[in-house]
Amino acid sequence: MADDMGSTVPRRQLGRALRDLRTEARMTLDGAAEAMQCSRQKMWRIETGLGPTRAVDVKAMCELYAATPELTAALTALAHETKAKGWWHSYGDAIPDWFELYVGLESAASHLREHDDTLVPGLLQTPAYTRGVYQNRPNMPPEELEEVLEVRRRRQEVLVRRRPKAPNLEWVLSEAVLLRCVGSPATMAEQLDRLLERTALPNVSIRVLPLSAGAHYGALAGAFVMLDFPLGNRVVPDPSIVYSESVTGALYLDRAEEFAVYEKVWASLVSLSLDEEQSGRMISKIKEEVHHG
Repeated sequence: MADDMGSTVPRRQLGRALRDLRTEARMTLDGAAEAMQCSRQKMWRIETGLGPTRAVDVKAMCELYAATPELTAALTALAHETKAKGWWHSYGDAIPDWFELYVGLESAASHLREHDDTLVPGLLQTPAYTRGVYQNRPNMPPEELEEVLEVRRRRQEVLVRRRPKAPNLEWVLSEAVLLRCVGSPATMAEQLDRLLERTALPNVSIRVLPLSAGAHYGALAGAFVMLDFPLGNRVVPDPSIVYSESVTGALYLDRAEEFAVYEKVWASLVSLSLDEEQSGRMISKIKEEVHHG
């Protein structure tokens, strides 16, 4: 039944944002329901993302919790998306860049698997590498770059957090990611050191897919992230999601059959990759040979 209701992603994001606002406003669920003149059950359903939410309700809740006009506009726009079937979030629309939709999902996940064939993923980037990635972006105001760096820094806390327990994080990176010079050789040397540091964490696995693997199944899929979610207090966990980003937006896939296809892609990537120890050796070797200029 829930699957017919549209994509779970915007519903869960909206619910989480509204719950945070209510907590910040120091209101209980009962108190908010009374002020909204609706049942506690309806408020609970909205906050847990169980069904589509009307924009008019979101607007009223934002007013009740004294949300900023910007956030109110972003959440109201998100409410319109809760009825959609599949879901594509396009940047530069009603939902602004600073409202990082993906970040909420990432911080809630219990298991994250990411394949990247072009750049070091955000969770593993050093600030200098991030600057190198964004330095060629046209018309990016400096304060926006600082915002990006701050969001990256906060996101990276997920790797080492204690509570809730840090997720299991697995990466398969193309050898090309290690060879591509972003910023300066010094930036790259520092970035490759960061990768080696991260592999020492018990919940982190970084594997390298050598270029010699050729045109593999994962090359067709491009970069993507697979997210699984914990059971928490639920009978069934939130559905797993595949997230895939482009310049203009991001695609969220949350149907079981779509996720199953990516499970096959992932299995293929892992089978072609070097193991963790060999990957560590390759990262060190590339750092010494290529990026010591």
